[in-house]
Amino acid sequence: MECRVLSIQSHVVRGYVGNKSATFPLQVLGFEVDSINSVQFSNHTGYAHWKGQVLTAEELNVLYDGIKLNKVNQYNYILTGYSRDTSFLEVVVDIIQELKKANPSLVYVCDPVMGDQGAMYVPENLLPVYKNKVVPLSDILTPNQFEAELLTGRKINTEDDAVQVMDLLHEMGPDTVVLTSTDLPSRQGDQFLVALGSQKIRKPDGTSTNQRICLDIPKVDAVFVGTGDLFAAMLLAWTHHHPNDLKTACEKTVSVMHHVIKRTITYAVEMAGPGKKPSPAQLELRMVQSKADIENPAIVVEANVLDKSPDQKQ
Repeated sequence: MECRVLSIQSHVVRGYVGNKSATFPLQVLGFEVDSINSVQFSNHTGYAHWKGQVLTAEELNVLYDGIKLNKVNQYNYILTGYSRDTSFLEVVVDIIQELKKANPSLVYVCDPVMGDQGAMYVPENLLPVYKNKVVPLSDILTPNQFEAELLTGRKINTEDDAVQVMDLLHEMGPDTVVLTSTDLPSRQGDQFLVALGSQKIRKPDGTSTNQRICLDIPKVDAVFVGTGDLFAAMLLAWTHHHPNDLKTACEKTVSVMHHVIKRTITYAVEMAGPGKKPSPAQLELRMVQSKADIENPAIVVEANVLDKSPDQKQ
């Protein structure tokens, strides 16, 4: 069965971010990817210079209309990432609603990109649109800790808090929630980052159970761009291959990330030379070089299954 993804994200001429970060890995894993580029920039904005164009809400509508007129608007998945204005996001919502009506089993993977480390880097008026319109439509949600806190109005200080926040997000819509990074202390020490996931598995009798997992991810001391976009794309792919097994899907996703990042930092340090800090250009993800790891990742991070519910803990 052909599996087709509509990915609405940014595009860069040089480097890997947004659609450039998501398309190649998804294609390598056998998905057909239709891309709508929300922006077209020369490169990501972490460089000293960048230039380009932004797609307006009206232009997004025109592109979608073209697909619709040819009756080729059938999708199995929708993937969205960074969006910086409300009118654009509202049109995205309209498109998703229409596509879900046409295919009720369509899966919407949403990375609600709003900020990190306590600071928003999108206009604040995007939050209510995400909260009230986008998240309720999503099936798989990949916020970081700050974004999860914004969406639920709850702070995460402990693992139990994180589980409660994921449960609140389930109530808002998505059956699968992965907190891609948190500030929680890792059992393996300060060289590791904690990510958590929760998947609601619906049984034939109408009841549901939750699989909750926790991952300790090795930290890398560098700033990479496009990793969140790669994470969401890989989670889409591996949850497709392992539909009721969030543990395996997350292990494969995080392992792909680890291999790509490791290859990137090794290359960047080599190119920069002894004692020099790698440039944004040198830190572009080594995506093509990681093709084999994307297709068949060696598992380097194992997920731990958490207790069924926080109040059952000893």
